[in-house]
Amino acid sequence: MVGVDINPQRHYPYTFIQGDALAVLAEIGHEFDAVHASPPCQGYSWTQRIQDNEHPKDVDDVRAELIRLGKPYIIENVPGAPLKDPVTLCGAMFGLRTYRHREFESSIKLEVPEHPEHVARQNKMGRVCQPHEFMHIVGNFIGAELAREIMECPWMSRRELREAIPPAYTRYLGRQLIGHV
Repeated sequence: MVGVDINPQRHYPYTFIQGDALAVLAEIGHEFDAVHASPPCQGYSWTQRIQDNEHPKDVDDVRAELIRLGKPYIIENVPGAPLKDPVTLCGAMFGLRTYRHREFESSIKLEVPEHPEHVARQNKMGRVCQPHEFMHIVGNFIGAELAREIMECPWMSRRELREAIPPAYTRYLGRQLIGHV
C-alpha cells in the first residue's frame, strides 16, 4: 500500500511518496495492481462554494489518468463532485457515529451496504458533540479526541481528520478491489 500526497503526511502509517499524485501515477502507476484516488475535495464541497474560495478541481484529470493506466480504480470525493455513477458510503453503514457521506466512482462494480435511516441528530460544526448526537467532522469542528475515536483514526491530527475518509470505508472498498485483482 502506497500513499501519495503533495504535502508531507507525517502520520501516514504506510509507504508514502510526497509528490503530485498525477505525476506519480504517470511515472509509476503501472507498478500498482489497483488505485484508490482521492483528489482534493475542497473545490466541490458545499462549504467552499458558500465561501467562494478557489480550489483545484482534479477529478476529470485523475479519471483520465486512471483510465489510461487501465488498472482497476476507485475515485473518492464529496457529494457534488463530478463522479460518474458513484455509490455513496455513510458512517452509519459501518456503525460509526458520523454520517460523513462520501461518493465513490469505480471501474469495477461496487457492492454497497444498506444505508440506514439517519435518526440521530448531527451536531453543528463548531459545537461540542453531545453523547446522543452524531459528530459532524468538518471545518472548524470541536473535539479532535472524540473525532479520532468516532472515525477510528487515533493517529490523525485535527486537520487530517477533517479531510479523512473513515478507514472503515477504505477497508470495505479495498476488499472489493483485492477480490477483483
